[in-house]
Amino acid sequence: MSRDYAESLLHKGIVEAKAGEKGTARRYLERAIDTSGDHAVLSESWYWLSIVMNDPAEKRTALENCLSFDMRHARARSELAILDGKLDAGEIINPDALPAASTGPAQATADRFMCPQCGAKMVFAPDGVSLICEHCTRSQRLPSQGEAAEQDFLIAMATARGHGKPVAMQVFHCQGCGAEFILPPDVISTSCAYCESPHVVSLASSRELLQPEGIIPHAFDQKQAALLLADLVEQNGIKPQETVDLPRGVYLPVWTFDIGGAIAYRGDRYETEDGFRQGAQKMVRVEGEYPVHINDLPLPASHKAASHLMDLLSTFELKTTRPYDPRYLANWAAEVYDVSMADASLEARSHAYQRLKGKLPGDIASLYNLKTSSARLDIESFKLVLVPVWISELPTDGRKALVLINGQNGIVKGDIAPQPKSRPKNGLFNWLEDLLDECQLSVPSSNAAVTAERPPAAA
Repeated sequence: MSRDYAESLLHKGIVEAKAGEKGTARRYLERAIDTSGDHAVLSESWYWLSIVMNDPAEKRTALENCLSFDMRHARARSELAILDGKLDAGEIINPDALPAASTGPAQATADRFMCPQCGAKMVFAPDGVSLICEHCTRSQRLPSQGEAAEQDFLIAMATARGHGKPVAMQVFHCQGCGAEFILPPDVISTSCAYCESPHVVSLASSRELLQPEGIIPHAFDQKQAALLLADLVEQNGIKPQETVDLPRGVYLPVWTFDIGGAIAYRGDRYETEDGFRQGAQKMVRVEGEYPVHINDLPLPASHKAASHLMDLLSTFELKTTRPYDPRYLANWAAEVYDVSMADASLEARSHAYQRLKGKLPGDIASLYNLKTSSARLDIESFKLVLVPVWISELPTDGRKALVLINGQNGIVKGDIAPQPKSRPKNGLFNWLEDLLDECQLSVPSSNAAVTAERPPAAA
């Protein structure tokens, strides 16, 4: 049978299905499946056959058959996710008419972290593994095992969360003293102004935002960050022109994407007609697909300091990401993403495509008139990760140069131009001493993890 005949049967089946004539639609669609050898027709026929089926087992089989011919079939994956209970049909949105972002205050829930022994505030210690009570020094070890879960890209894209940005204001009640607070849209953790108990807003309760799936804990304290900042000043011969602010510890949001599929290519090459070098040559058209797999391509999830964070992202060991636990944020600032996952995914595809085009194998890259396409490059999964950063500004050359320090391994990045090293060494040490004197430790000094030693040098 011709492709045109099978497509005609598919078209009639879709018309009948939309008209509610399930029995007639099923006969047309089953006939299209029997007569077609084209994967596009087969996948679409199986999808519409699933729509007219009432039995969940039959519907599942039809959807799985659809995906066996086209793994990228978004509607089939969404229907299968609904069957599996991973997606609520009521949350599916029309991508051509996205809901407007909230402009008023939104009610939010927040976790409060207090010592179960004495009731004092517990804070996350910069040893990467524990909560410490500020009063009785009781410690609570956090889980260090497990991997951060990946989220299905197409399922998230089908809901408002995949396209959402922070609400204008978040309102929550302090569980300690009952005070009500309004948080700006760019933070998810704070301490109560009255009882000082740390709170972390739960994004899981919001229908508009995605909860972080992973976190890389801070590994050293403010004094160690100040020492790294001093190293930067010394190595670049910088003369701070005014008081330098202490480095501020914060968690910044990052999207990571797993990308698969293929890059389609088309080009020409010369081949001899008789298979020998001395034979006449002719130009031959070559077409194919280069398979792609990229794991955890990172992109900033916030516009603030995005260019600087982009330089720092490659220095994080993303394989060490732990499952997200709000206790890691106790007494630490954390920023909410303001780049939606949908927008970030477009940039991720572009980054991946540009990177891979320059790394095509020689037999492909050497083709004449080479043309490539990203049409079959797919985002397969994603996760939102919080990464640890120390932030400071160095007043130099009439401006404040932003400096970011990797809170995992101490690598420093910033828009610093090296200067002649004319600053006297004693002056540097005096400046460093003044800076370290200002450091206020956020955990008891008896904690062995809090020292003024430098973190181990990064490889």
